[in-house]
Amino acid sequence: MDLNSIYTELIMEHSQSGHNEKKLGQCTHCKRGHNPSCGDEITLELIIEEDMIKDAAFHGMGCAISKASTSMMIDLIKGKTKEEALSLVDTFIGMIKKDITDDEELEQLEDAMVLKNISNLPARVKCAVLAWHTLKESLQVSS
Repeated sequence: MDLNSIYTELIMEHSQSGHNEKKLGQCTHCKRGHNPSCGDEITLELIIEEDMIKDAAFHGMGCAISKASTSMMIDLIKGKTKEEALSLVDTFIGMIKKDITDDEELEQLEDAMVLKNISNLPARVKCAVLAWHTLKESLQVSS
């Protein structure tokens, strides 16, 4: 199995598993994100206690890239401080913009690294970054 097949499989796994796609109910932070060019629409819910992201989930509609990126992001931010999560957002956006290319630095993104080459598909960039921008807006409003 080649690397592209593994990446495709990982994206499909995250987009279809639904393990982060739910409503939390007692969230402390809730932010809607919308991508008008594609129609992706998510609501990101967070439970933050003592500056730590205790839980996170999303619900809404989106393409496979949008859902996979959101799910990967949620897996990554659970248990992180708001500051750590914002740093991960900056790293992810930097990766997509090709401002950050150092694989060692990108390793902290874990599964989300598979979206590294999404910038080669300009129509999909907004899909990949929707959740990350939504997270950043949610955390900055609450800071």
